[in-house]
Amino acid sequence: MASEADDEAGADAREVYGLRVVEVTPDLAGGRLDKTLAALLPEFSRARLQALIGEGRLSRQGAPASDASAKAVVGEYRLEIPPPEPAEPQPEAIPLRVLYEDAHLIVLDKPPGMAMHPAPGSESGTLVNALLHHCGAGLSGIGGVARPGIVHRIDKDTSGVVVAAKTDAAHQGLSALFAAHDIERVYVAFTRGALTPPKGTIEGAIARSPHDRKKMAIVKSGGRHAVTHYRVERVFGPVEKPLAARVACRLETGRTHQIRVHLASRGTPCLGDPVYGSGSAPSTVRAAMEAARLARQALHAAVLGFRHPITGAAVRCESPLPSDMAALEAELSRL
Repeated sequence: MASEADDEAGADAREVYGLRVVEVTPDLAGGRLDKTLAALLPEFSRARLQALIGEGRLSRQGAPASDASAKAVVGEYRLEIPPPEPAEPQPEAIPLRVLYEDAHLIVLDKPPGMAMHPAPGSESGTLVNALLHHCGAGLSGIGGVARPGIVHRIDKDTSGVVVAAKTDAAHQGLSALFAAHDIERVYVAFTRGALTPPKGTIEGAIARSPHDRKKMAIVKSGGRHAVTHYRVERVFGPVEKPLAARVACRLETGRTHQIRVHLASRGTPCLGDPVYGSGSAPSTVRAAMEAARLARQALHAAVLGFRHPITGAAVRCESPLPSDMAALEAELSRL
């Protein structure tokens, strides 16, 4: 979803931290250590390797190797790659659609394509950057330097209602509500085909996929318990074999990619889902997606309701379908 940079600095910025072990063989010995390591570890620039060596992160057979200009000698070298330190996000004057706001919290309608907080590939233009400009210093610090105020998350390409905390007390109270599943969360999805029966519950523990670490999956053991209640609101195409459907999903739990994984597990993935939408939609549905200019998963957080953690008042915010999903529904209605 994030664009990939081709330059060396960009590659280093996305490096995976951990331990690298390389063997300097006799034919490689004798050259400068940093040059030799650059040949053995092409994913790192020479400048990055020099910096890591200078930080004392390289050793040879248990002894420190801190001179990048020294000659490489035969043997095993071990290089420690530290996890990246989060950069402090900067305020950005990004327009926000505020649904509710008081001194304790703020509820927003997040557009598709906006990441919740800075991360590799999305260092700016995030909801956090916008909140820092809108709220100034008035954001809860519990989320840490990179995620001030963030209580829960929705995917970058999922649109809809989110809440952020301005004070630590509100953050703690909202976190408790989410942990107790005492939050009303309703999403609207457009799916390939239609779920049967038209109303029901999907359960299945979710964890990292053992086959693809970038994806989540329903697992038989381990994972986190996940429950999604659904209702098919409308079908498109022949009633006996619908081509697509509009589905309301009510979350009982809130796991990473929960709705997308649960819907895909029933053979009805979100339309446009680049990760879980295996297989191809019928040509007429693909044409409707193209006409609507849908360039992401058709998933929208439509309702967020909760008891205010400080005042006790009922807060319930709704968001209409964004333009791409509204256009998609109009196009599907013609099938």
